[in-house]
Amino acid sequence: MNVKTALLLLALAFFRPALGQELQAKVSVSGARLPTTVDRRVFQALQTGLSDFLNNRKWTGDAYQANEKIECSFLLTLTGSPDVDTYTGTLVVQAARPIYGTSYNSPLINYQDADVQFKYVLFTSLLFDDNRVQGTDPLAANLTALFAYYAYLIVGFDDESFALKSGDPYFQKAWNIVNNAPDGSGVKGWTAFDGTVNRYWLAENLQNSKYSLLHDMYYQYYRQGLDQMTSDESKARSGVLAALTDMDNINQETPGTAIRQFFFQGKSTELGNLFARADGQDKARALDLLQRLDVSNINKYKQLMK
Repeated sequence: MNVKTALLLLALAFFRPALGQELQAKVSVSGARLPTTVDRRVFQALQTGLSDFLNNRKWTGDAYQANEKIECSFLLTLTGSPDVDTYTGTLVVQAARPIYGTSYNSPLINYQDADVQFKYVLFTSLLFDDNRVQGTDPLAANLTALFAYYAYLIVGFDDESFALKSGDPYFQKAWNIVNNAPDGSGVKGWTAFDGTVNRYWLAENLQNSKYSLLHDMYYQYYRQGLDQMTSDESKARSGVLAALTDMDNINQETPGTAIRQFFFQGKSTELGNLFARADGQDKARALDLLQRLDVSNINKYKQLMK
């Protein structure tokens, strides 16, 4: 039994059976921007295939009961078809985590990947091998490598939010995909040179010992922060402030990390509402941290906390 399971047994009082996949993923594929010459059956086939790939594959060695599955969504928008059976597009990945004692789900991931390129032949099986990510055709291998990468991040962040550093095995698997990623014409997002916030840098930050406080931060934010809201709001805010302080320490040493930008996407409303009822000292401390960490949303924070 892993640490997350023990915590859930204690806090939520339910049991895991012997079997069960981890993800409850909703997949949507949109091809509205593609020319009418592209076979429309591709969109539904991809949607079905990717849904089966994410929901029916075991991503961990643990068993999940139905109400433990991680709610997540993948919106794949196809924007181009530069060659036969090849596609470009964007992928929006979202995942949520329930907060103890409430009906509220907190966003774990809310991220858009703008560097999606792959090859898909209608009705072919979607295969993935952790030990052989590359495949014989880089563009074909890129499709499942991409979705497996985000599946491991989702599982990793979810576990990390329940027990300190428990996401490490899955972040390592994501890093393994990066290191063995498909390498070919048109494939982007897997290297340090493809941007400042991409698959490479997200996984690198999670592996880099320089940013070890990241793992403390996620645990503080959820287990010692939001999960305390129903029992002690002041304690919950203190936990979140400790998490934001950890992130601020990282940011002061290395501004502009990919993981900082990644973390704050989708969290402005949550954070603003959390500190709206805080006392003056906590509210001032939160605003001081957020104006450095999430500059683009500072006006929203001020409005929510006024």
